[in-house]
Amino acid sequence: MNIRPEHQALAQQLQDFRHDLHRHPELSNQEFETTAKIRARLEKEQIRIVDLPLKTGLVAEVGGLQDGPLVVVRSDIDALPIDEESGVDYSSLNQGVMHACGHDFHSSAAIGAAILLKQREKELKGRVRILFQAAEETGLGAPDLIATGALDEAKVIFGIHNDPTLPVGVVGGKDGALTAGVDRFEINITAKGCHAAKPHEGNDPIIIISQVIAAVQTLISRNVSSDNNAVVSITQVHSGNTWNVIPESAYMEGTVRTFNQPARDLIERRFRQIIAGLSEAFDAQIEFIWHAGPPSVVNTPEWVSFALDLAGNVGFEARRVEASPIGEDFAFYQLKLPGTFMMIGSGGPYALHHPKFRVDDRALFPTAHYLAELARHALEKLTR
Repeated sequence: MNIRPEHQALAQQLQDFRHDLHRHPELSNQEFETTAKIRARLEKEQIRIVDLPLKTGLVAEVGGLQDGPLVVVRSDIDALPIDEESGVDYSSLNQGVMHACGHDFHSSAAIGAAILLKQREKELKGRVRILFQAAEETGLGAPDLIATGALDEAKVIFGIHNDPTLPVGVVGGKDGALTAGVDRFEINITAKGCHAAKPHEGNDPIIIISQVIAAVQTLISRNVSSDNNAVVSITQVHSGNTWNVIPESAYMEGTVRTFNQPARDLIERRFRQIIAGLSEAFDAQIEFIWHAGPPSVVNTPEWVSFALDLAGNVGFEARRVEASPIGEDFAFYQLKLPGTFMMIGSGGPYALHHPKFRVDDRALFPTAHYLAELARHALEKLTR
């Protein structure tokens, strides 16, 4: 994608900034250095920082010289506990930590958008807040930021995520559910251990957990309509430590992904019923722990069309995309106000959270420009 001559210097600065963030990734709620770097770059451009009680992350604001609505643009800043294998010359210097989801790309693009909006601040028909959100990977960063009141007066919110399945130059959007609701479950079984040669003297937790595994498979196949996507995956099972002893306990955990609240509620309710029934049937203590994560990102159709139309106008190829079972805590913002979450082609070839994941730098400045134009044109749309 072509970059105008007057934007070449800023494009290079944003690339350098992203590479620096990539070299020094920080985990969720530990993004102190990242926050300081973002603050310093914004203050250099005389972009005001909103005074909010945030441990890490920050909120910047541009505009307000004309009365008008408040539009919000969201980015995220945290990294993942992954050893980097991308091979890029700006690879992580923090062992075991990597920007394997592209949050360095998102935050750098948001900085670029803030700078571009500052350059046209007198034209803005209202205010734009840019969120540099901490702890997206925990699923709790968005609720923490919402609790500060940062969105209280906002009319619409926009978010982006790089998508390695899309080529550079493509923006993807979808009405309604775009990502899945994400929940995690844990199951602890306490039965009775015994000698493996005398199983009648014990209560075998491995038999019980195998029944749990089998029963869980019916949560989708016999409870959720075939036209309603959902996933239950068991990802860990542990029990015992030797060959001739039946253990006294077993443990398993996994995840549930759903695309609407009725399916989410149904699966949790049926899961609890299955566990209660098996506990009684096998006369064993079964502890069921449900960790509710973010709900589905549900995009407002009006704003999806707006964002896709604008993408085409600023040089992207706009596409309608399919829903994805990934999780994204941007969904919490959409419980408060309308908006849309858009996918930005980042060129692949490796998936999000892969140790060889990387983002094509050619997507960076065009994304910054796109975010700035989204905010500017949204203000105009809201004031017509």
